[in-house]
Amino acid sequence: MILYRYILRHHVAPFLFSNITLMFIFLLQFMMKFADRLIGKGLDTFIIIKLIAYNLAWMVVLVVPMACLVSALMAFGTMSQNNEVTIMRSSGISLYRMMLAPFLASLLVGYGLVVFNNDVLPDANHQAKILMQDISRQKPTLSLEPGVFSQEVNNYAILVRDIDKKTNKIFGVTIYDYTNPNKINIVTAKRGNIYFAGDKTKLIMDLEEGEIHETDAAQANNYRKLVFTRHRIAMNADQFSFQSSGNVTQRSERELSAAKMQIIVDSLNKEVNQNVQTLYSESGKYMYSGKKSNFGSAPFKLSNIELIKSRAIDKIRTAKNVILSNFQRIEFSKEETNSYKVEVHKKYSIPAACIIFILIGAPLGVMVRKGGFGVAASISLFFFLIYWAFLIGGEKLADRNIITPFWGMWGANVVLGIIGVFITFRSSQESLTLDFSFFKKLVPKWLQDINSGGNGDSEE
Repeated sequence: MILYRYILRHHVAPFLFSNITLMFIFLLQFMMKFADRLIGKGLDTFIIIKLIAYNLAWMVVLVVPMACLVSALMAFGTMSQNNEVTIMRSSGISLYRMMLAPFLASLLVGYGLVVFNNDVLPDANHQAKILMQDISRQKPTLSLEPGVFSQEVNNYAILVRDIDKKTNKIFGVTIYDYTNPNKINIVTAKRGNIYFAGDKTKLIMDLEEGEIHETDAAQANNYRKLVFTRHRIAMNADQFSFQSSGNVTQRSERELSAAKMQIIVDSLNKEVNQNVQTLYSESGKYMYSGKKSNFGSAPFKLSNIELIKSRAIDKIRTAKNVILSNFQRIEFSKEETNSYKVEVHKKYSIPAACIIFILIGAPLGVMVRKGGFGVAASISLFFFLIYWAFLIGGEKLADRNIITPFWGMWGANVVLGIIGVFITFRSSQESLTLDFSFFKKLVPKWLQDINSGGNGDSEE
């Protein structure tokens, strides 16, 4: 037990440190992506903090498995560098026994991540979506930038010179209206106000002191100019997130637990079976039945032939439409089923990566014989790229029904698991030393030196 506690203590600090560092990197990426949409828009600071807090959930899911790999590399790398692994082996302690405590700890971490994925992550994603919807409702000017044409509203190009973020007032407005392809409408106004209609289906612009310039595309000589004191434009707001997501109580697959998604999958499978039965029954109506044609006893006349041809063509068209309609319903249901199955498997495959990364990190740490964060981060980055390439590619292929959702989500674990078992076996059989200095070039210098002073490794 003393040995196991000693090895686990070597893991705790690197695990916490790598979690904090990786979370900081993900947060920085998130802020760079959404800063222009949130900062300086007149939003309350507390609202921005809440939005960041809700998005921390999906970051935790991605960061924890990465931290397991980094901590295993650093812990076993440090012990190997200090010849502690050699001393343990000379005392008859195998690598398998050294890895037992971290392996069991990874099981607990993985189980905790499964619970987190099912109980915390769905609600956090749902609350983040609702908050973004509220922000969109309260701040319709989020899609507008002064001096830049915005085309987020379908069939409109909107340019404003200045925006009052607090009151949603806009100044120096120019609008190109493409709703009628036969006409070119240009609306200008000195100022206006922008807001959503009560049912949130329309984006309303109340304009003041402006002009409407209208030109007929077919007749270029026709030109009309209207001067107005007040003018209102109602634009379709379906493209905004709060509208396309429907009712806020309706959740997508990323906002549901595995148990709830499985219920939906079962209902979709029943729907697919019903559509298949309908397809067979409807198709059977148009199959050749062997019965004598109603036109068999009719006199041979050209008019009869034309009538038979006309009715046959109508019957074929009807059959084609019915069969295609059923096929489309079946394909749509299968795509929906696959999307839910992918998310179900993802809730378990990513936590399982905690175990896989221990199998990879521990023997690699022994082989590398360096416990610095720079070396661990560089090696980890290599395996992260492989893992996420498999995961993202598998998700795309599974959504398109090219591979099954199981292999789409578990393929990365299977491949890296085989690699982990192989290098664990090789490392336990013989003492190997690997040089991973090349991978250090993939990591910035400040990350390589961030903790070199605390572990006695200069990593030169």
